[in-house]
Amino acid sequence: MVTLRMSPIVCSYSDESGENLIIEIELPGVDKENISLRMREDSFTIDASKEDIRYIGTYTMWCPVTPDQAKAEYRNGLLTIRVPYKEIPVEEAREVPIEA
Repeated sequence: MVTLRMSPIVCSYSDESGENLIIEIELPGVDKENISLRMREDSFTIDASKEDIRYIGTYTMWCPVTPDQAKAEYRNGLLTIRVPYKEIPVEEAREVPIEA
Protein backbone atom coordinates (compact mmCIF):
# COMPACT_ATOMS: atom_id res chain seq x y z
CA MET A 1 0.00 0.00 0.00
CA VAL A 2 1.28 3.48 -0.89
CA THR A 3 1.02 6.21 1.74
CA LEU A 4 0.11 9.63 0.39
CA ARG A 5 2.06 12.45 2.10
CA MET A 6 0.22 15.75 2.36
CA SER A 7 0.72 19.12 4.00
CA PRO A 8 -2.24 19.88 6.25
CA ILE A 9 -4.15 23.14 5.99
CA VAL A 10 -2.75 25.48 8.66
CA CYS A 11 -4.08 28.84 9.82
CA SER A 12 -2.49 31.02 12.51
CA TYR A 13 -3.62 34.29 14.06
CA SER A 14 -3.36 36.35 17.24
CA ASP A 15 -6.12 36.02 19.84
CA GLU A 16 -8.33 38.99 20.79
CA SER A 17 -6.07 40.00 23.68
CA GLY A 18 -2.92 39.94 21.53
CA GLU A 19 -1.20 37.73 24.12
CA ASN A 20 -1.47 34.33 22.42
CA LEU A 21 -0.90 32.81 19.02
CA ILE A 22 -3.68 30.50 17.86
CA ILE A 23 -2.78 27.79 15.34
CA GLU A 24 -5.47 25.69 13.66
CA ILE A 25 -4.55 22.56 11.71
CA GLU A 26 -7.07 20.56 9.70
CA LEU A 27 -6.58 16.79 10.12
CA PRO A 28 -9.81 15.21 8.83
CA GLY A 29 -10.44 11.64 9.92
CA VAL A 30 -7.28 11.38 12.04
CA ASP A 31 -7.53 9.83 15.53
CA LYS A 32 -5.98 11.86 18.35
CA GLU A 33 -3.62 8.97 19.14
CA ASN A 34 -2.09 9.30 15.66
CA ILE A 35 -1.05 12.95 16.04
CA SER A 36 2.44 14.10 17.02
CA LEU A 37 3.04 17.80 17.63
CA ARG A 38 6.45 19.25 18.48
CA MET A 39 6.86 22.95 19.15
CA ARG A 40 9.86 25.23 19.46
CA GLU A 41 10.14 28.96 20.08
CA ASP A 42 10.09 29.73 16.38
CA SER A 43 8.53 26.69 14.67
CA PHE A 44 6.41 23.57 15.02
CA THR A 45 6.22 20.16 13.38
CA ILE A 46 3.06 18.14 12.85
CA ASP A 47 2.95 14.46 11.92
CA ALA A 48 -0.45 12.78 11.77
CA SER A 49 -1.75 9.76 9.92
CA LYS A 50 -4.86 7.84 8.99
CA GLU A 51 -5.15 4.75 6.81
CA ASP A 52 -3.14 5.61 3.68
CA ILE A 53 -2.63 9.38 4.27
CA ARG A 54 0.13 11.03 6.29
CA TYR A 55 -0.15 14.74 7.11
CA ILE A 56 3.32 16.08 7.77
CA GLY A 57 4.99 19.47 7.83
CA THR A 58 7.29 21.88 9.63
CA TYR A 59 6.21 25.51 9.87
CA THR A 60 8.00 28.66 10.95
CA MET A 61 6.08 31.04 13.18
CA TRP A 62 6.22 34.78 12.58
CA CYS A 63 6.97 35.58 16.23
CA PRO A 64 8.63 33.78 19.16
CA VAL A 65 6.35 31.83 21.52
CA THR A 66 6.70 30.01 24.84
CA PRO A 67 6.33 26.35 23.79
CA ASP A 68 6.25 24.89 27.32
CA GLN A 69 2.97 26.79 27.93
CA ALA A 70 1.24 25.60 24.74
CA LYS A 71 -2.16 23.92 25.02
CA ALA A 72 -3.64 21.79 22.25
CA GLU A 73 -7.20 20.55 21.72
CA TYR A 74 -8.47 18.21 19.02
CA ARG A 75 -12.13 18.09 17.98
CA ASN A 76 -13.88 17.00 14.81
CA GLY A 77 -10.71 16.92 12.69
CA LEU A 78 -9.41 20.32 13.85
CA LEU A 79 -6.31 20.63 16.05
CA THR A 80 -6.28 24.00 17.84
CA ILE A 81 -3.12 25.15 19.62
CA ARG A 82 -2.99 28.17 21.91
CA VAL A 83 0.49 29.35 22.87
CA PRO A 84 1.54 32.62 24.54
CA TYR A 85 3.92 34.95 22.80
CA LYS A 86 7.38 35.08 24.33
CA GLU A 87 8.12 38.31 26.12
CA ILE A 88 11.18 39.92 24.60
CA PRO A 89 13.00 42.44 26.77
CA VAL A 90 12.87 45.91 25.33
CA GLU A 91 16.33 47.27 24.73
CA GLU A 92 17.16 50.90 24.57
CA ALA A 93 18.10 52.20 21.15
CA ARG A 94 21.77 52.97 20.81
CA GLU A 95 23.28 55.67 18.72
CA VAL A 96 25.56 54.27 16.05
CA PRO A 97 28.39 56.55 14.98
CA ILE A 98 28.73 57.01 11.25
CA GLU A 99 32.23 57.36 9.87
CA ALA A 100 33.08 59.40 6.82
